[in-house]
Order: sequence, then C-alpha cells, then structure tokens
Amino acid sequence: MNKLRVAVFGGSGYAGGELLRLLHLHPQADVTVATSEKSAGQPVPSVWPHLTAYAGLKFDPMNAAALADRADVFFLALPHKAAQDTAAELIGLGKRVIDLSADFRLRNPDIYESWYQTPHTKRELLSEAVYGLPERYRSEIKKARLIANPGCYPTSAILGLMPALEAGLVSLPEGIVIDSKSGVSGAGRSLQQGFLFCEANDGFKAYGLAVHRHTPEIEQELSAIAESELVVEFAPHLVPMDRGILTTIYAPLAQAVTLEDVHDIYQKRYSGEPFVTVLPQGQYPVTKNVRGSNHCHIGLQINKRTARLIVVSVIDNLVKGAAGQAVHNMNIMMGFDETEAIAGMGVFP
Repeated sequence: MNKLRVAVFGGSGYAGGELLRLLHLHPQADVTVATSEKSAGQPVPSVWPHLTAYAGLKFDPMNAAALADRADVFFLALPHKAAQDTAAELIGLGKRVIDLSADFRLRNPDIYESWYQTPHTKRELLSEAVYGLPERYRSEIKKARLIANPGCYPTSAILGLMPALEAGLVSLPEGIVIDSKSGVSGAGRSLQQGFLFCEANDGFKAYGLAVHRHTPEIEQELSAIAESELVVEFAPHLVPMDRGILTTIYAPLAQAVTLEDVHDIYQKRYSGEPFVTVLPQGQYPVTKNVRGSNHCHIGLQINKRTARLIVVSVIDNLVKGAAGQAVHNMNIMMGFDETEAIAGMGVFP
C-alpha cells in the first residue's frame, strides 16, 4: 500500500521539528517535503541533529504551487498571517491542510483582526475551517479539507472545562478564571530577549494579562460548549522549563455538587478518549508526566467555602498543544487509527 505523502511547511521551528519527529513514527505516512526559508537547501539533521532518519531530506523554500505535487496532506507550522494565502492556494489545488497557526481558528474575522492586528485576507475559508479539537469535533474533522489546529493554552483550558460546561455545573456568564503556566518553547524558536536563558532561567513571570491572543479562542470554544456567551479571565505565565503547560481553572458552581459527582461526570465524558486521563480523586497532574506525549491529565477539586470547581490540566505544549494534536487530526481525517505515531506515554524524568 502506498503511504500518504506529507509535507511540513515551517519545519525548522519547534512545532515543525516535533511534527517531523512524530511523523517518522507513522507507519502509513511518509514525509516528502519539509520547508524552511532560513535553512533551504540544508539537510534536515543540520537543523535538527536528533532527526538523523531525515539525512536524505533537504529543506525546500516554501512555494505551495511548486511543491503541491509532492504531497497530499500539508501541515502549516507557520506564524499567524503567513498561513492564509498558503492554505488557500493548497486547498485550491485539491490538497488537505492542517494549519497550526491562529489564522483559521477564530470564526469571526473581525475578532481575529482586532486581536492579531492584521487583516484576514481569506475570510471565505473560515466557514469551512474545522477547529481541530478531536474530543469535540471528531465527526467534522473526518470530512474536513482545512483543519485549524487549536492553540496550546486553549487546548488545556477547553479540555479542563468541557465536561463541567456540558453538564451545566458552572454558573454563567462570568467568573471563570484560567491561570496557565507554560514552558519557554511555547514562545517559538526565534530570538527574543525575554526568552534568552539568562532572562527566563530561575524566574517566573506573568505576561499578556488581559490582552493575550488566545483569549478569544478560549472564549469562542467555551461559549459554543455552554451555548451561552462566556467571558473569562485568562492569565498566562512563563516558567523556566523547556516544555509543558499547567492550567488551573477556577469556575463558580451553579449548584451544590460533590467531588464524587464531578469526578464521575469527567470520567464518563472522557472514557472513550485515548489521550485524556482523569486522575483519581485527590491527585493532581504534573507536567513532567506528559512530557513528550499527546496526553492530557486532569485533576479535580471543589472548594466548598467558595463554591468553586477547581480543575488542573497539564499537556505538553509542543505535542498535545501543537504537533501531536495535528497528527491526531490527520489520523482522523484520513481514516487511520487515531493513535498512530502518537500513542507513546510521557518521557520521565
């Protein structure tokens, strides 16, 4: 059987490199194209020394029309705005696209333009772009031509709150606080002063308070789940670790409920999901336990004094928060086993 030909546009960034690593493990996919503007013409291992299996593959400059015949599915690990024209061109050529940028996540282009401060030039594609969270949109992903792969922070927040919102446990529309901590790789591979070793190491800081661009994405998806407009307080933080996200969610309860009841609701909601684990009562997740994996671990508690549900979720921002989720989407889209190439457990220590 011929393998699925796969292209990774933006293969020299952290998400692109993780895509290359995971796709090498896929028995039904073959990476035939990887692009990098800065490293065009160089073998992949010259940029990623750990990816020795790609010694025969060189980075190409990104040119959708010139590369379209060499692959069937295209992963776009590009900065926001850069993916708009490329995605449209590839879809026009009959290709399937999984976009890891923010360009097609927000259904309202005016909201996109407000938060990202750039025009959205491919508004006509927004109506068919499917938000690529498999735990919610599996059936839509199967038929999609264009997948908007979720952001890392939103993935941890949405998975953490979805069962409670579906069950009507949370009072609406205000009062939800989402406090997230991310490793430095979440900022990407480009040189920025705030993410240099001496700046980030041995420190812990908040950033993007009230203005972080993942806020409207979180609100869009949580509002759709709750079937009511939600406004959340989202507080991101940078912690001095390579990868991982820990999100703590505080949500006011709409009714008196026991921890046992909430735990049962979460267990039932995620019972058939291969990559979400609800921990036993009294246990809380640790980022190190999902490092290098496509898994999300969730812990639960109820504060009876404040009548709040507390949810803690952890993911690896480069896997479940980016490349692993993208491969999961490809597996669903192409009818493969959902866990192909991403079934592995976390790497510890």
